[in-house]
Amino acid sequence: MLDHFNSEILPRLDLKKDQSYLLGFSGGVDSVCLAHLLWKSGVRFEIAHVNFHLRGAESEQDAEFAEKLSMEWGIPFHLHHGETHQIADQKGISIQMAAREIRYDFFEKIRAQNHLQGIFLAHHEDDQLETIFLNLLRGTGIEGLYGMAEKKGWLIRPLLSFSKEELISYAKSHQLAWREDSSNAKVDYKRNKLRLEALPALYEVADDARTNLLTSFARLKDTGKAFSGLFESWKSANIQASEDGAFLPYSSIQHQAGAASLLHFWLRPFGFQPDQANQIYSSLLEPKPGTVFYSPSHLINLDRTGIYLAPRPVDFAGISLEKETAEFRLSEGAYRISQVSPESPLDVSPENAQLDADMLEFPLEIRNWQEGDRFMPLGMNSEKKISDFLIDSKVPLIKKQQVKVLVSGGKIAWVIGFRIADWAKRGPSTRKVIYFKKS
Repeated sequence: MLDHFNSEILPRLDLKKDQSYLLGFSGGVDSVCLAHLLWKSGVRFEIAHVNFHLRGAESEQDAEFAEKLSMEWGIPFHLHHGETHQIADQKGISIQMAAREIRYDFFEKIRAQNHLQGIFLAHHEDDQLETIFLNLLRGTGIEGLYGMAEKKGWLIRPLLSFSKEELISYAKSHQLAWREDSSNAKVDYKRNKLRLEALPALYEVADDARTNLLTSFARLKDTGKAFSGLFESWKSANIQASEDGAFLPYSSIQHQAGAASLLHFWLRPFGFQPDQANQIYSSLLEPKPGTVFYSPSHLINLDRTGIYLAPRPVDFAGISLEKETAEFRLSEGAYRISQVSPESPLDVSPENAQLDADMLEFPLEIRNWQEGDRFMPLGMNSEKKISDFLIDSKVPLIKKQQVKVLVSGGKIAWVIGFRIADWAKRGPSTRKVIYFKKS
């Protein structure tokens, strides 16, 4: 095992013998074996142990064992006393989750303080199988079958290719002592029940059951990587990104194989859950424009021709503009306000507005448009409901909610970003022009 560790594991994980690392050390056979392998291989490391105070005298003896081994091998030692029950109660989480949080926070704190190059964790092949099956029980997608990564960020798991049986054999052959956690023999927790009952029963189905499971999961992981590459290609070819969100045409998803999975991978970074991806896919069979799905931060709107994704609108309290106001900011950007000559070039961009200053009544108000709002669009001689104007302009619902208006004396002078009102336009008799320009 030591030869394999030196010739295969160290190079694959790019571990440097001239750098120092941190080892999360429980005192169990797995962490003792990893400590010994690192020590014998000449990899410099420090040991970190957490006393969770969950098993009375056993917890104290584990901490004493960890410190004694560190002293014998001449390895720097760090001990943390975790208030596990207190943190679990404060945060409303399980003891296991609290212990995990305490452990990883402590490890990262020591790593950062001592400028160490990574954190070794002693997870092995059996832990990997248990993790994958736990993910399956939670209803995982393909990524849950990947299990734990050998290297992710600062976390390094050099033992994932070794079984618990191999580690015990290694420890015995080198006359290494280790601690047994009595709680591992209880079936109160899902992981323990899997380890002690479910997986042994599954391995008895066939002599090669364990080997075939590992092979199958490795193939599924490789398939998942292939899918990720294909997803990125599909995303680049079909999703039209913009500053305020993204658009996916129905034609790019409705008859696409694996559509629900594509939607899930696209929408997951924006807080949408797998069941929502399935609901969105089901709604595409007969899309109803105006249908909206929400995540904590974003929303999806089914429109006439496709799916719009955008951040959820934030509450807008309104802005008051005095004569001396030089600029204001909206979610879509900042605007500068200046006075220009009537002879200056006409700006016809809907993003900007040039209005007759004498027609405006200050202070001006910027607010969200409201149902019942009406204005006289430039070039027309009668009023029109803003709701109808936005429909005629084919503005998606997702963007309608964000449209704002500039109001002067109770009259709408500009539907910002779309059209000014005819009554407020600059004309031959205009003496002063107020210029609103997006910067």
